[in-house]
Amino acid sequence: MSGARVVSPASAPLRGTLSVPGDKSIAHRSLILGSLAEGTLRVAGLPGGADVRSTRTCLEALGASIREDEGALLVEGGWTRRPRPSARVELDCGNSGTTMRLLMGVLAGCPGRFVLTGDASLSRRPMRRVAEPLASMGAAIELSGGEGAPVTIQGKAGLAACGVRLSVPSAQVKSALLLAALSAEGESAVEDPFRTRDHTERMLAWLGADLRLDGRTVRLRPGPLRSDRTLAIPGDLSSAAYFAAAAALVPGSEVSVTRVGLNPRRAGFLDVLRRMGARIAVAEDASSGGEPVGTVGISHSRLKAARVAAAEVPALVDEIPLLAVVASQAEGTSRLEGLGELRVKESDRLAATAAALRAMGAKAVVEGDTLSVSGPCRLRGAEIASLGDHRIAMSFGVAALVADGETRIPDAACAAVSYPGFFDDLEGLRG
Repeated sequence: MSGARVVSPASAPLRGTLSVPGDKSIAHRSLILGSLAEGTLRVAGLPGGADVRSTRTCLEALGASIREDEGALLVEGGWTRRPRPSARVELDCGNSGTTMRLLMGVLAGCPGRFVLTGDASLSRRPMRRVAEPLASMGAAIELSGGEGAPVTIQGKAGLAACGVRLSVPSAQVKSALLLAALSAEGESAVEDPFRTRDHTERMLAWLGADLRLDGRTVRLRPGPLRSDRTLAIPGDLSSAAYFAAAAALVPGSEVSVTRVGLNPRRAGFLDVLRRMGARIAVAEDASSGGEPVGTVGISHSRLKAARVAAAEVPALVDEIPLLAVVASQAEGTSRLEGLGELRVKESDRLAATAAALRAMGAKAVVEGDTLSVSGPCRLRGAEIASLGDHRIAMSFGVAALVADGETRIPDAACAAVSYPGFFDDLEGLRG
């Protein structure tokens, strides 16, 4: 993906109040669950990134009705009960692992033959972690090369209920199993020892699912979902994190992000920033779709190093590259542990983060699944190889604000996967 961007260092404090695009994780689930429910779900605030478009396109190819209405989308439920265009349906998931993994769960219990494809990056990502537990429920799934996409699914009605303990810290695996459980016979139980994101559980409960939480186990019985209501998608906390980090790093800065989702299982980045000494104010003032919503304000402060244990990573997995940038400006050596999942993202995010830090003159060492970053370090402008990964591109756009000289990101347009206007919004805070 082309579209170079040159970011110069901040010559003055960052100031302002802004909103960020709707939460990508919630958006995927709103389209999928809305299309499965009875009635019509009105979805406002859907983000415009490529990943969410992939989910919409795939659902429409399956026969779902999704139409625009005065700036919102109307998602009509019940496509599984309508005739499909053909017995074999091919679905292009683009670069979206969420699209592919969640649809695997839906299609496992839907009679027919489905082939899920994606771009080169998505085709390298592991799908066996989803396919194996779905196969235990009775679905027939074939993986290319035994591991990834294209994924061929022979769905069947009346899947067996599952009793699964997650072996990897993946909310996408958990969500795929819960979506399959909607068409299973009897109660399914999914134990989540990692406390991964719970957007699927929250939305299922909001739509009236027969769901209960038993400690760290989610229990779900199949039954109708009802969607004749409106969902206002809150701003994506992962997107807000970039501005929080920028404000914490650039002297004199004060930035607020309004109407952002404050799900506790997404707020790990803010928790770690507080431990590092950042000044953060969070005000919860609303809820939407079972999700808390509010304002995050942050101002510059002197930072100290922190240790992030493996158990904390699921709540901030998308923000690890950004946290590493912050750590380069903190006093001492920060240790970020248990980062194995970063190796199977849009890029090997662990290696890409360390390489980009070193390119800017920071001290970054990878040992196994641990990243150690020492600071404070005087960064220098550099050309950043983001490898087409939106998280790397945006994180080092923030790093460029506190570097000496200009930083060039050749494929900065990849930020559009989750945040099409990111670099413009970052520039807008220069005032």
